[in-house]
Amino acid sequence: MVDVTTGGRPDQAASTAPAIELKGISKAFGPVQANKDIAIRVMPGTIHGIIGENGAGKSTLMSILYGFYKADAGEVFIHGRKTEIPDSQAAISAGIGMVFQHFKLVENFSVLENVILGAEDGPLLRPSLAKARGVLKQLAAEYELNVDPDALIQNLSVGHQQRVEILKSLYRQADILILDEPTGVLTPAEADHLFRILDNLRREGKTIILITHKLREIMEITDTVSVMRRGEMTATVKTAETDPAELAELMVGRKVLLRVDKTAATPGKNVLEVRDLRVKDDKGIVRLKGIDLDVHAGEIVGIAGVSGNGQSELLEVLGGYADGTGQITLNGQPLDLTGKHSDGQSRRARGIAHVPEDRQREGLIMNYFAWENAAFGYHRDPKYQSGLLMNHRAMIEDTERKIEKFDVRPPNAHLTAKNFSGGNQQKIVVAREIERDPDLLLVGQPTRGVDIGAIEFIHQQIVALRDQGKAVLLVSVELDEILSLSDRIVVMFDGEIMGYGPAETANQVGLGCLMAGLGGTDTEAMQGWTISDAASAEPVDPSKSLIEAVDEKLHEKEAREARKNG
Repeated sequence: MVDVTTGGRPDQAASTAPAIELKGISKAFGPVQANKDIAIRVMPGTIHGIIGENGAGKSTLMSILYGFYKADAGEVFIHGRKTEIPDSQAAISAGIGMVFQHFKLVENFSVLENVILGAEDGPLLRPSLAKARGVLKQLAAEYELNVDPDALIQNLSVGHQQRVEILKSLYRQADILILDEPTGVLTPAEADHLFRILDNLRREGKTIILITHKLREIMEITDTVSVMRRGEMTATVKTAETDPAELAELMVGRKVLLRVDKTAATPGKNVLEVRDLRVKDDKGIVRLKGIDLDVHAGEIVGIAGVSGNGQSELLEVLGGYADGTGQITLNGQPLDLTGKHSDGQSRRARGIAHVPEDRQREGLIMNYFAWENAAFGYHRDPKYQSGLLMNHRAMIEDTERKIEKFDVRPPNAHLTAKNFSGGNQQKIVVAREIERDPDLLLVGQPTRGVDIGAIEFIHQQIVALRDQGKAVLLVSVELDEILSLSDRIVVMFDGEIMGYGPAETANQVGLGCLMAGLGGTDTEAMQGWTISDAASAEPVDPSKSLIEAVDEKLHEKEAREARKNG
C-alpha cells in the first residue's frame, strides 16, 4: 500500500528508482485479452510515449494505473514501492494525475471551482477558493499554464480547458501525469504551447506519460517510447535512436506507408455546387457568410481551417443536420435547405453519404450492436426488409462482410459500439457510408484519434472512392492530412473562404496564414491559388512567429464571439 508518511511521493532512498514500474500486468474483458503480461519502466523526470494501434491496450493499461480498472494479474510500483491502486483516489494519493482525451470538467463551473472540486479543504468553499487562486497563480508562472481562474469552462477554448485539466492534477500535487491523446482537438498553436508546458514540467522533475498515435509528436517531445501491439509490449526504445518508419512497423507488424499513395485526379462533371450559403446558429451568430464551393466527380476537395470556423456547419447543412439559406445543387438538381426534405434521410436518398466529425455523438449509438450501427440511416433499404419487418439476418451478414473488408477488430458484429476502440468505431462508420456507393461523400475528421495503420487504410478507401469517379468533400484539422489527401484545398476562417487552389502548390506557411484570415506574400507564393478579398493583407509582426500570429488572430475571434454571447 501507499506509504502515508510520504503520500507515495519519491523520497531520497527511492530517487533512483523508476517513477513507474509495471510487472506482469494482464487484463481480460471476457474473451478479449486487452493486456498480456505487460512490463514497463518509466524513469523520473522524463516524457515517456506509449504508442500502438487502436485496440492495442494502451488506454486499458493506463486505466489500470489510474485505478479505473483492476488488473487480473501483475504488480504496480510507484517510485520503487509496491502500490495497490484500487481506485482513482488511490492513484491521486500516489501522486498520479490523468488528463483524459474527453475532459472531465463541469462546463458551467469556473476554473477555480473545477480545480478544487473533490479536493476541498473543508465544508466552507471560500478558504479553498482563496488557496486555489494563489496556487494557480504560482503554477501559471512556473509552467506557462495561464488561464483566467474566474472564467467559466464553457467560455474557454479547448486548449485552455486542457490547461485546466493539467492544473487540476498539479493542484493535487501530482508527480506523474498521464495524457491520453492530448492534441487530438488542439490547434497547431495550442499543441505547440502544450509541448512547452510539458517540457517545463519535465525540467521541474515531473514524469509524463504521453499516449498518442501521432509519430511526429513522439519524435518531437518524448525521451523514450514504448510500443504496444495486440495487448502486448513489443518494444521500448530511446526516441533519439529510432525514426517514424521503424515505430510504425513496430506498431502494425509490417511496413506502413507514411504518405497517401494516389495518382493525379481526373475531375469530371460538377457534382456539388454551393452558392451564397449562409447559416446562423441558435444564438443568432452567423457561422457561414456566403460560401461558394464546387466539388467535381473524381476529386477530393479538402477544407482546411482551425476547428470552429464554419467547417462543421458546412457539413451539417450539406448532410441535412442544419438549415441554411442560399443554393445547393447535387448533380444539377437543387437540394432543399429547410423543411421536411432537407433532413439526412432525404440527403441519403439523393446519393450523399456522411461520415460525421464526432463518431460517438453523431455517427454511432454506443449501446447498440455493431450490426445495428452498420445499418443506421439505411435501415429502409429493400435488402434489409422482410415484408413489413426488418431482416436482422441480412443486416448481420452485411455487417460481417464490412467487418472483414474493413478489418474491424474484434471481428464480432454482436459487440456493442462502446466495446470497440475509437479507430474501429471509425471503421464501422466509414464502412457504412462508403459501401453505399454515394455520388458525394462528406467526411469530417476521418482519422481523429485513429492509429497509423487504420489511418493508412481509411485514406486508401477514400482515394479508392475518388478513383471510382465519386466526389469527396473532406474536413480535417490535420494539415498533413489535408495536404496529402486533397486534390484541391479550400481554406476557411470565421465562416468565410480565404482562398482555394491546387494541393500540390500549397505549403503549410501559406495555409497557416489563410487559416488565421491573413493574406500577403506567403499566400501569394502558392501558384494557381485564388486569395479572397476577405483575407487581411496586414503583415505579421516580425517579433512573433507565424504560429503566434495565427494564435493571436484566433483569440481575437474568440473574444468577438464571447462579446456577442454577452
